[in-house]
Amino acid sequence: MPAQKTILRALAGETLPTPPIWMMRQAGRYLPEYRATRAQAGDFLSLCYNSDLATEVTLQPIRRYGFDAAILFADILLLPQALGADLWFVTGEGPRLSTITDQAGFDKLKPVEDIHETLNPIYQTVRNLAGALPEEVTLIGFAGAPWTVATYMIAGKGTPDQGPAHALKAENGPVFEAIIDRLTEGTIEYLSSQIEAGAEVVKIFDSWAGSLKGEDFDRYALAPTTRIITELKARHPGVPVIAFPRQAGDKYVGFHEKSGADCVAVDDSVTAEWVAQHVQPSGCVQGNLKSSHMVTGGDDLVRETRKIVEALKSGPHIFNLGHGITPDADPDNVQLMIDTVRGA
Repeated sequence: MPAQKTILRALAGETLPTPPIWMMRQAGRYLPEYRATRAQAGDFLSLCYNSDLATEVTLQPIRRYGFDAAILFADILLLPQALGADLWFVTGEGPRLSTITDQAGFDKLKPVEDIHETLNPIYQTVRNLAGALPEEVTLIGFAGAPWTVATYMIAGKGTPDQGPAHALKAENGPVFEAIIDRLTEGTIEYLSSQIEAGAEVVKIFDSWAGSLKGEDFDRYALAPTTRIITELKARHPGVPVIAFPRQAGDKYVGFHEKSGADCVAVDDSVTAEWVAQHVQPSGCVQGNLKSSHMVTGGDDLVRETRKIVEALKSGPHIFNLGHGITPDADPDNVQLMIDTVRGA
């Protein structure tokens, strides 16, 4: 029964003797079987939109490691593409998008109700996974948070400081806020459709939340996430939501209550001990081993993994990394992490 799945039990507030575990970007380039499937697809976007192959790469880490959850294989920039932005990936450099920096650019975006034509293959992947995963494994859907996705749409690519988005926010507030609103509405529809297709949990990735300070964080990280969660809860009562306002620092405190999230994922810029004191009393937390341990392994990996498990053992906890696993990670180190968490 779904109620017995460890991830769902932790999300419901249960403190478990062994924390359930999954890993951000667990289906990815560090795995040889992923690289083979991506080569078969031809390129990254073709892999995302090929439901059969996207299902396969989502299942690969489940077969290899027995994680407690599978996360849909997709990308946060599929939503802006569905809204009409041009999207392509440059090998070795990452995503590129057509930019939106003025009203004319915004006016070219499609209405939210038109996104599903593009995203239907993603929903099919979710349906495939709902039927293919072992019964004890939870299926997680996801989307990028409006602020993070907007930073790519405004700059046309990833940037070290999200400067172009901050500039547009300061110089043309109406257009910036229109982009945030359109993305918020689109994210609600996108995640709702993932849930209808079979996702049991959804996660909102705000990878660049930490570059928003003070009131800007509240307006452009917290408020859109709260709006998304509120609407999803109204449409799909009982479906848990994980929020990840990465590098939020002190803004992690109270994020459960303010946003309505069932779980707050934390990055590795804060200690597990701090999280246990300031964040976990409000509900389930997820995290937060440094991704670099998946590269270096050894005694440091074991020690830090045990330290996190120990620090967070008195409340609901889902073990994860503080950010996504990197392509240079050693698959054997992933197994060592899992064995350590599970006490092998």
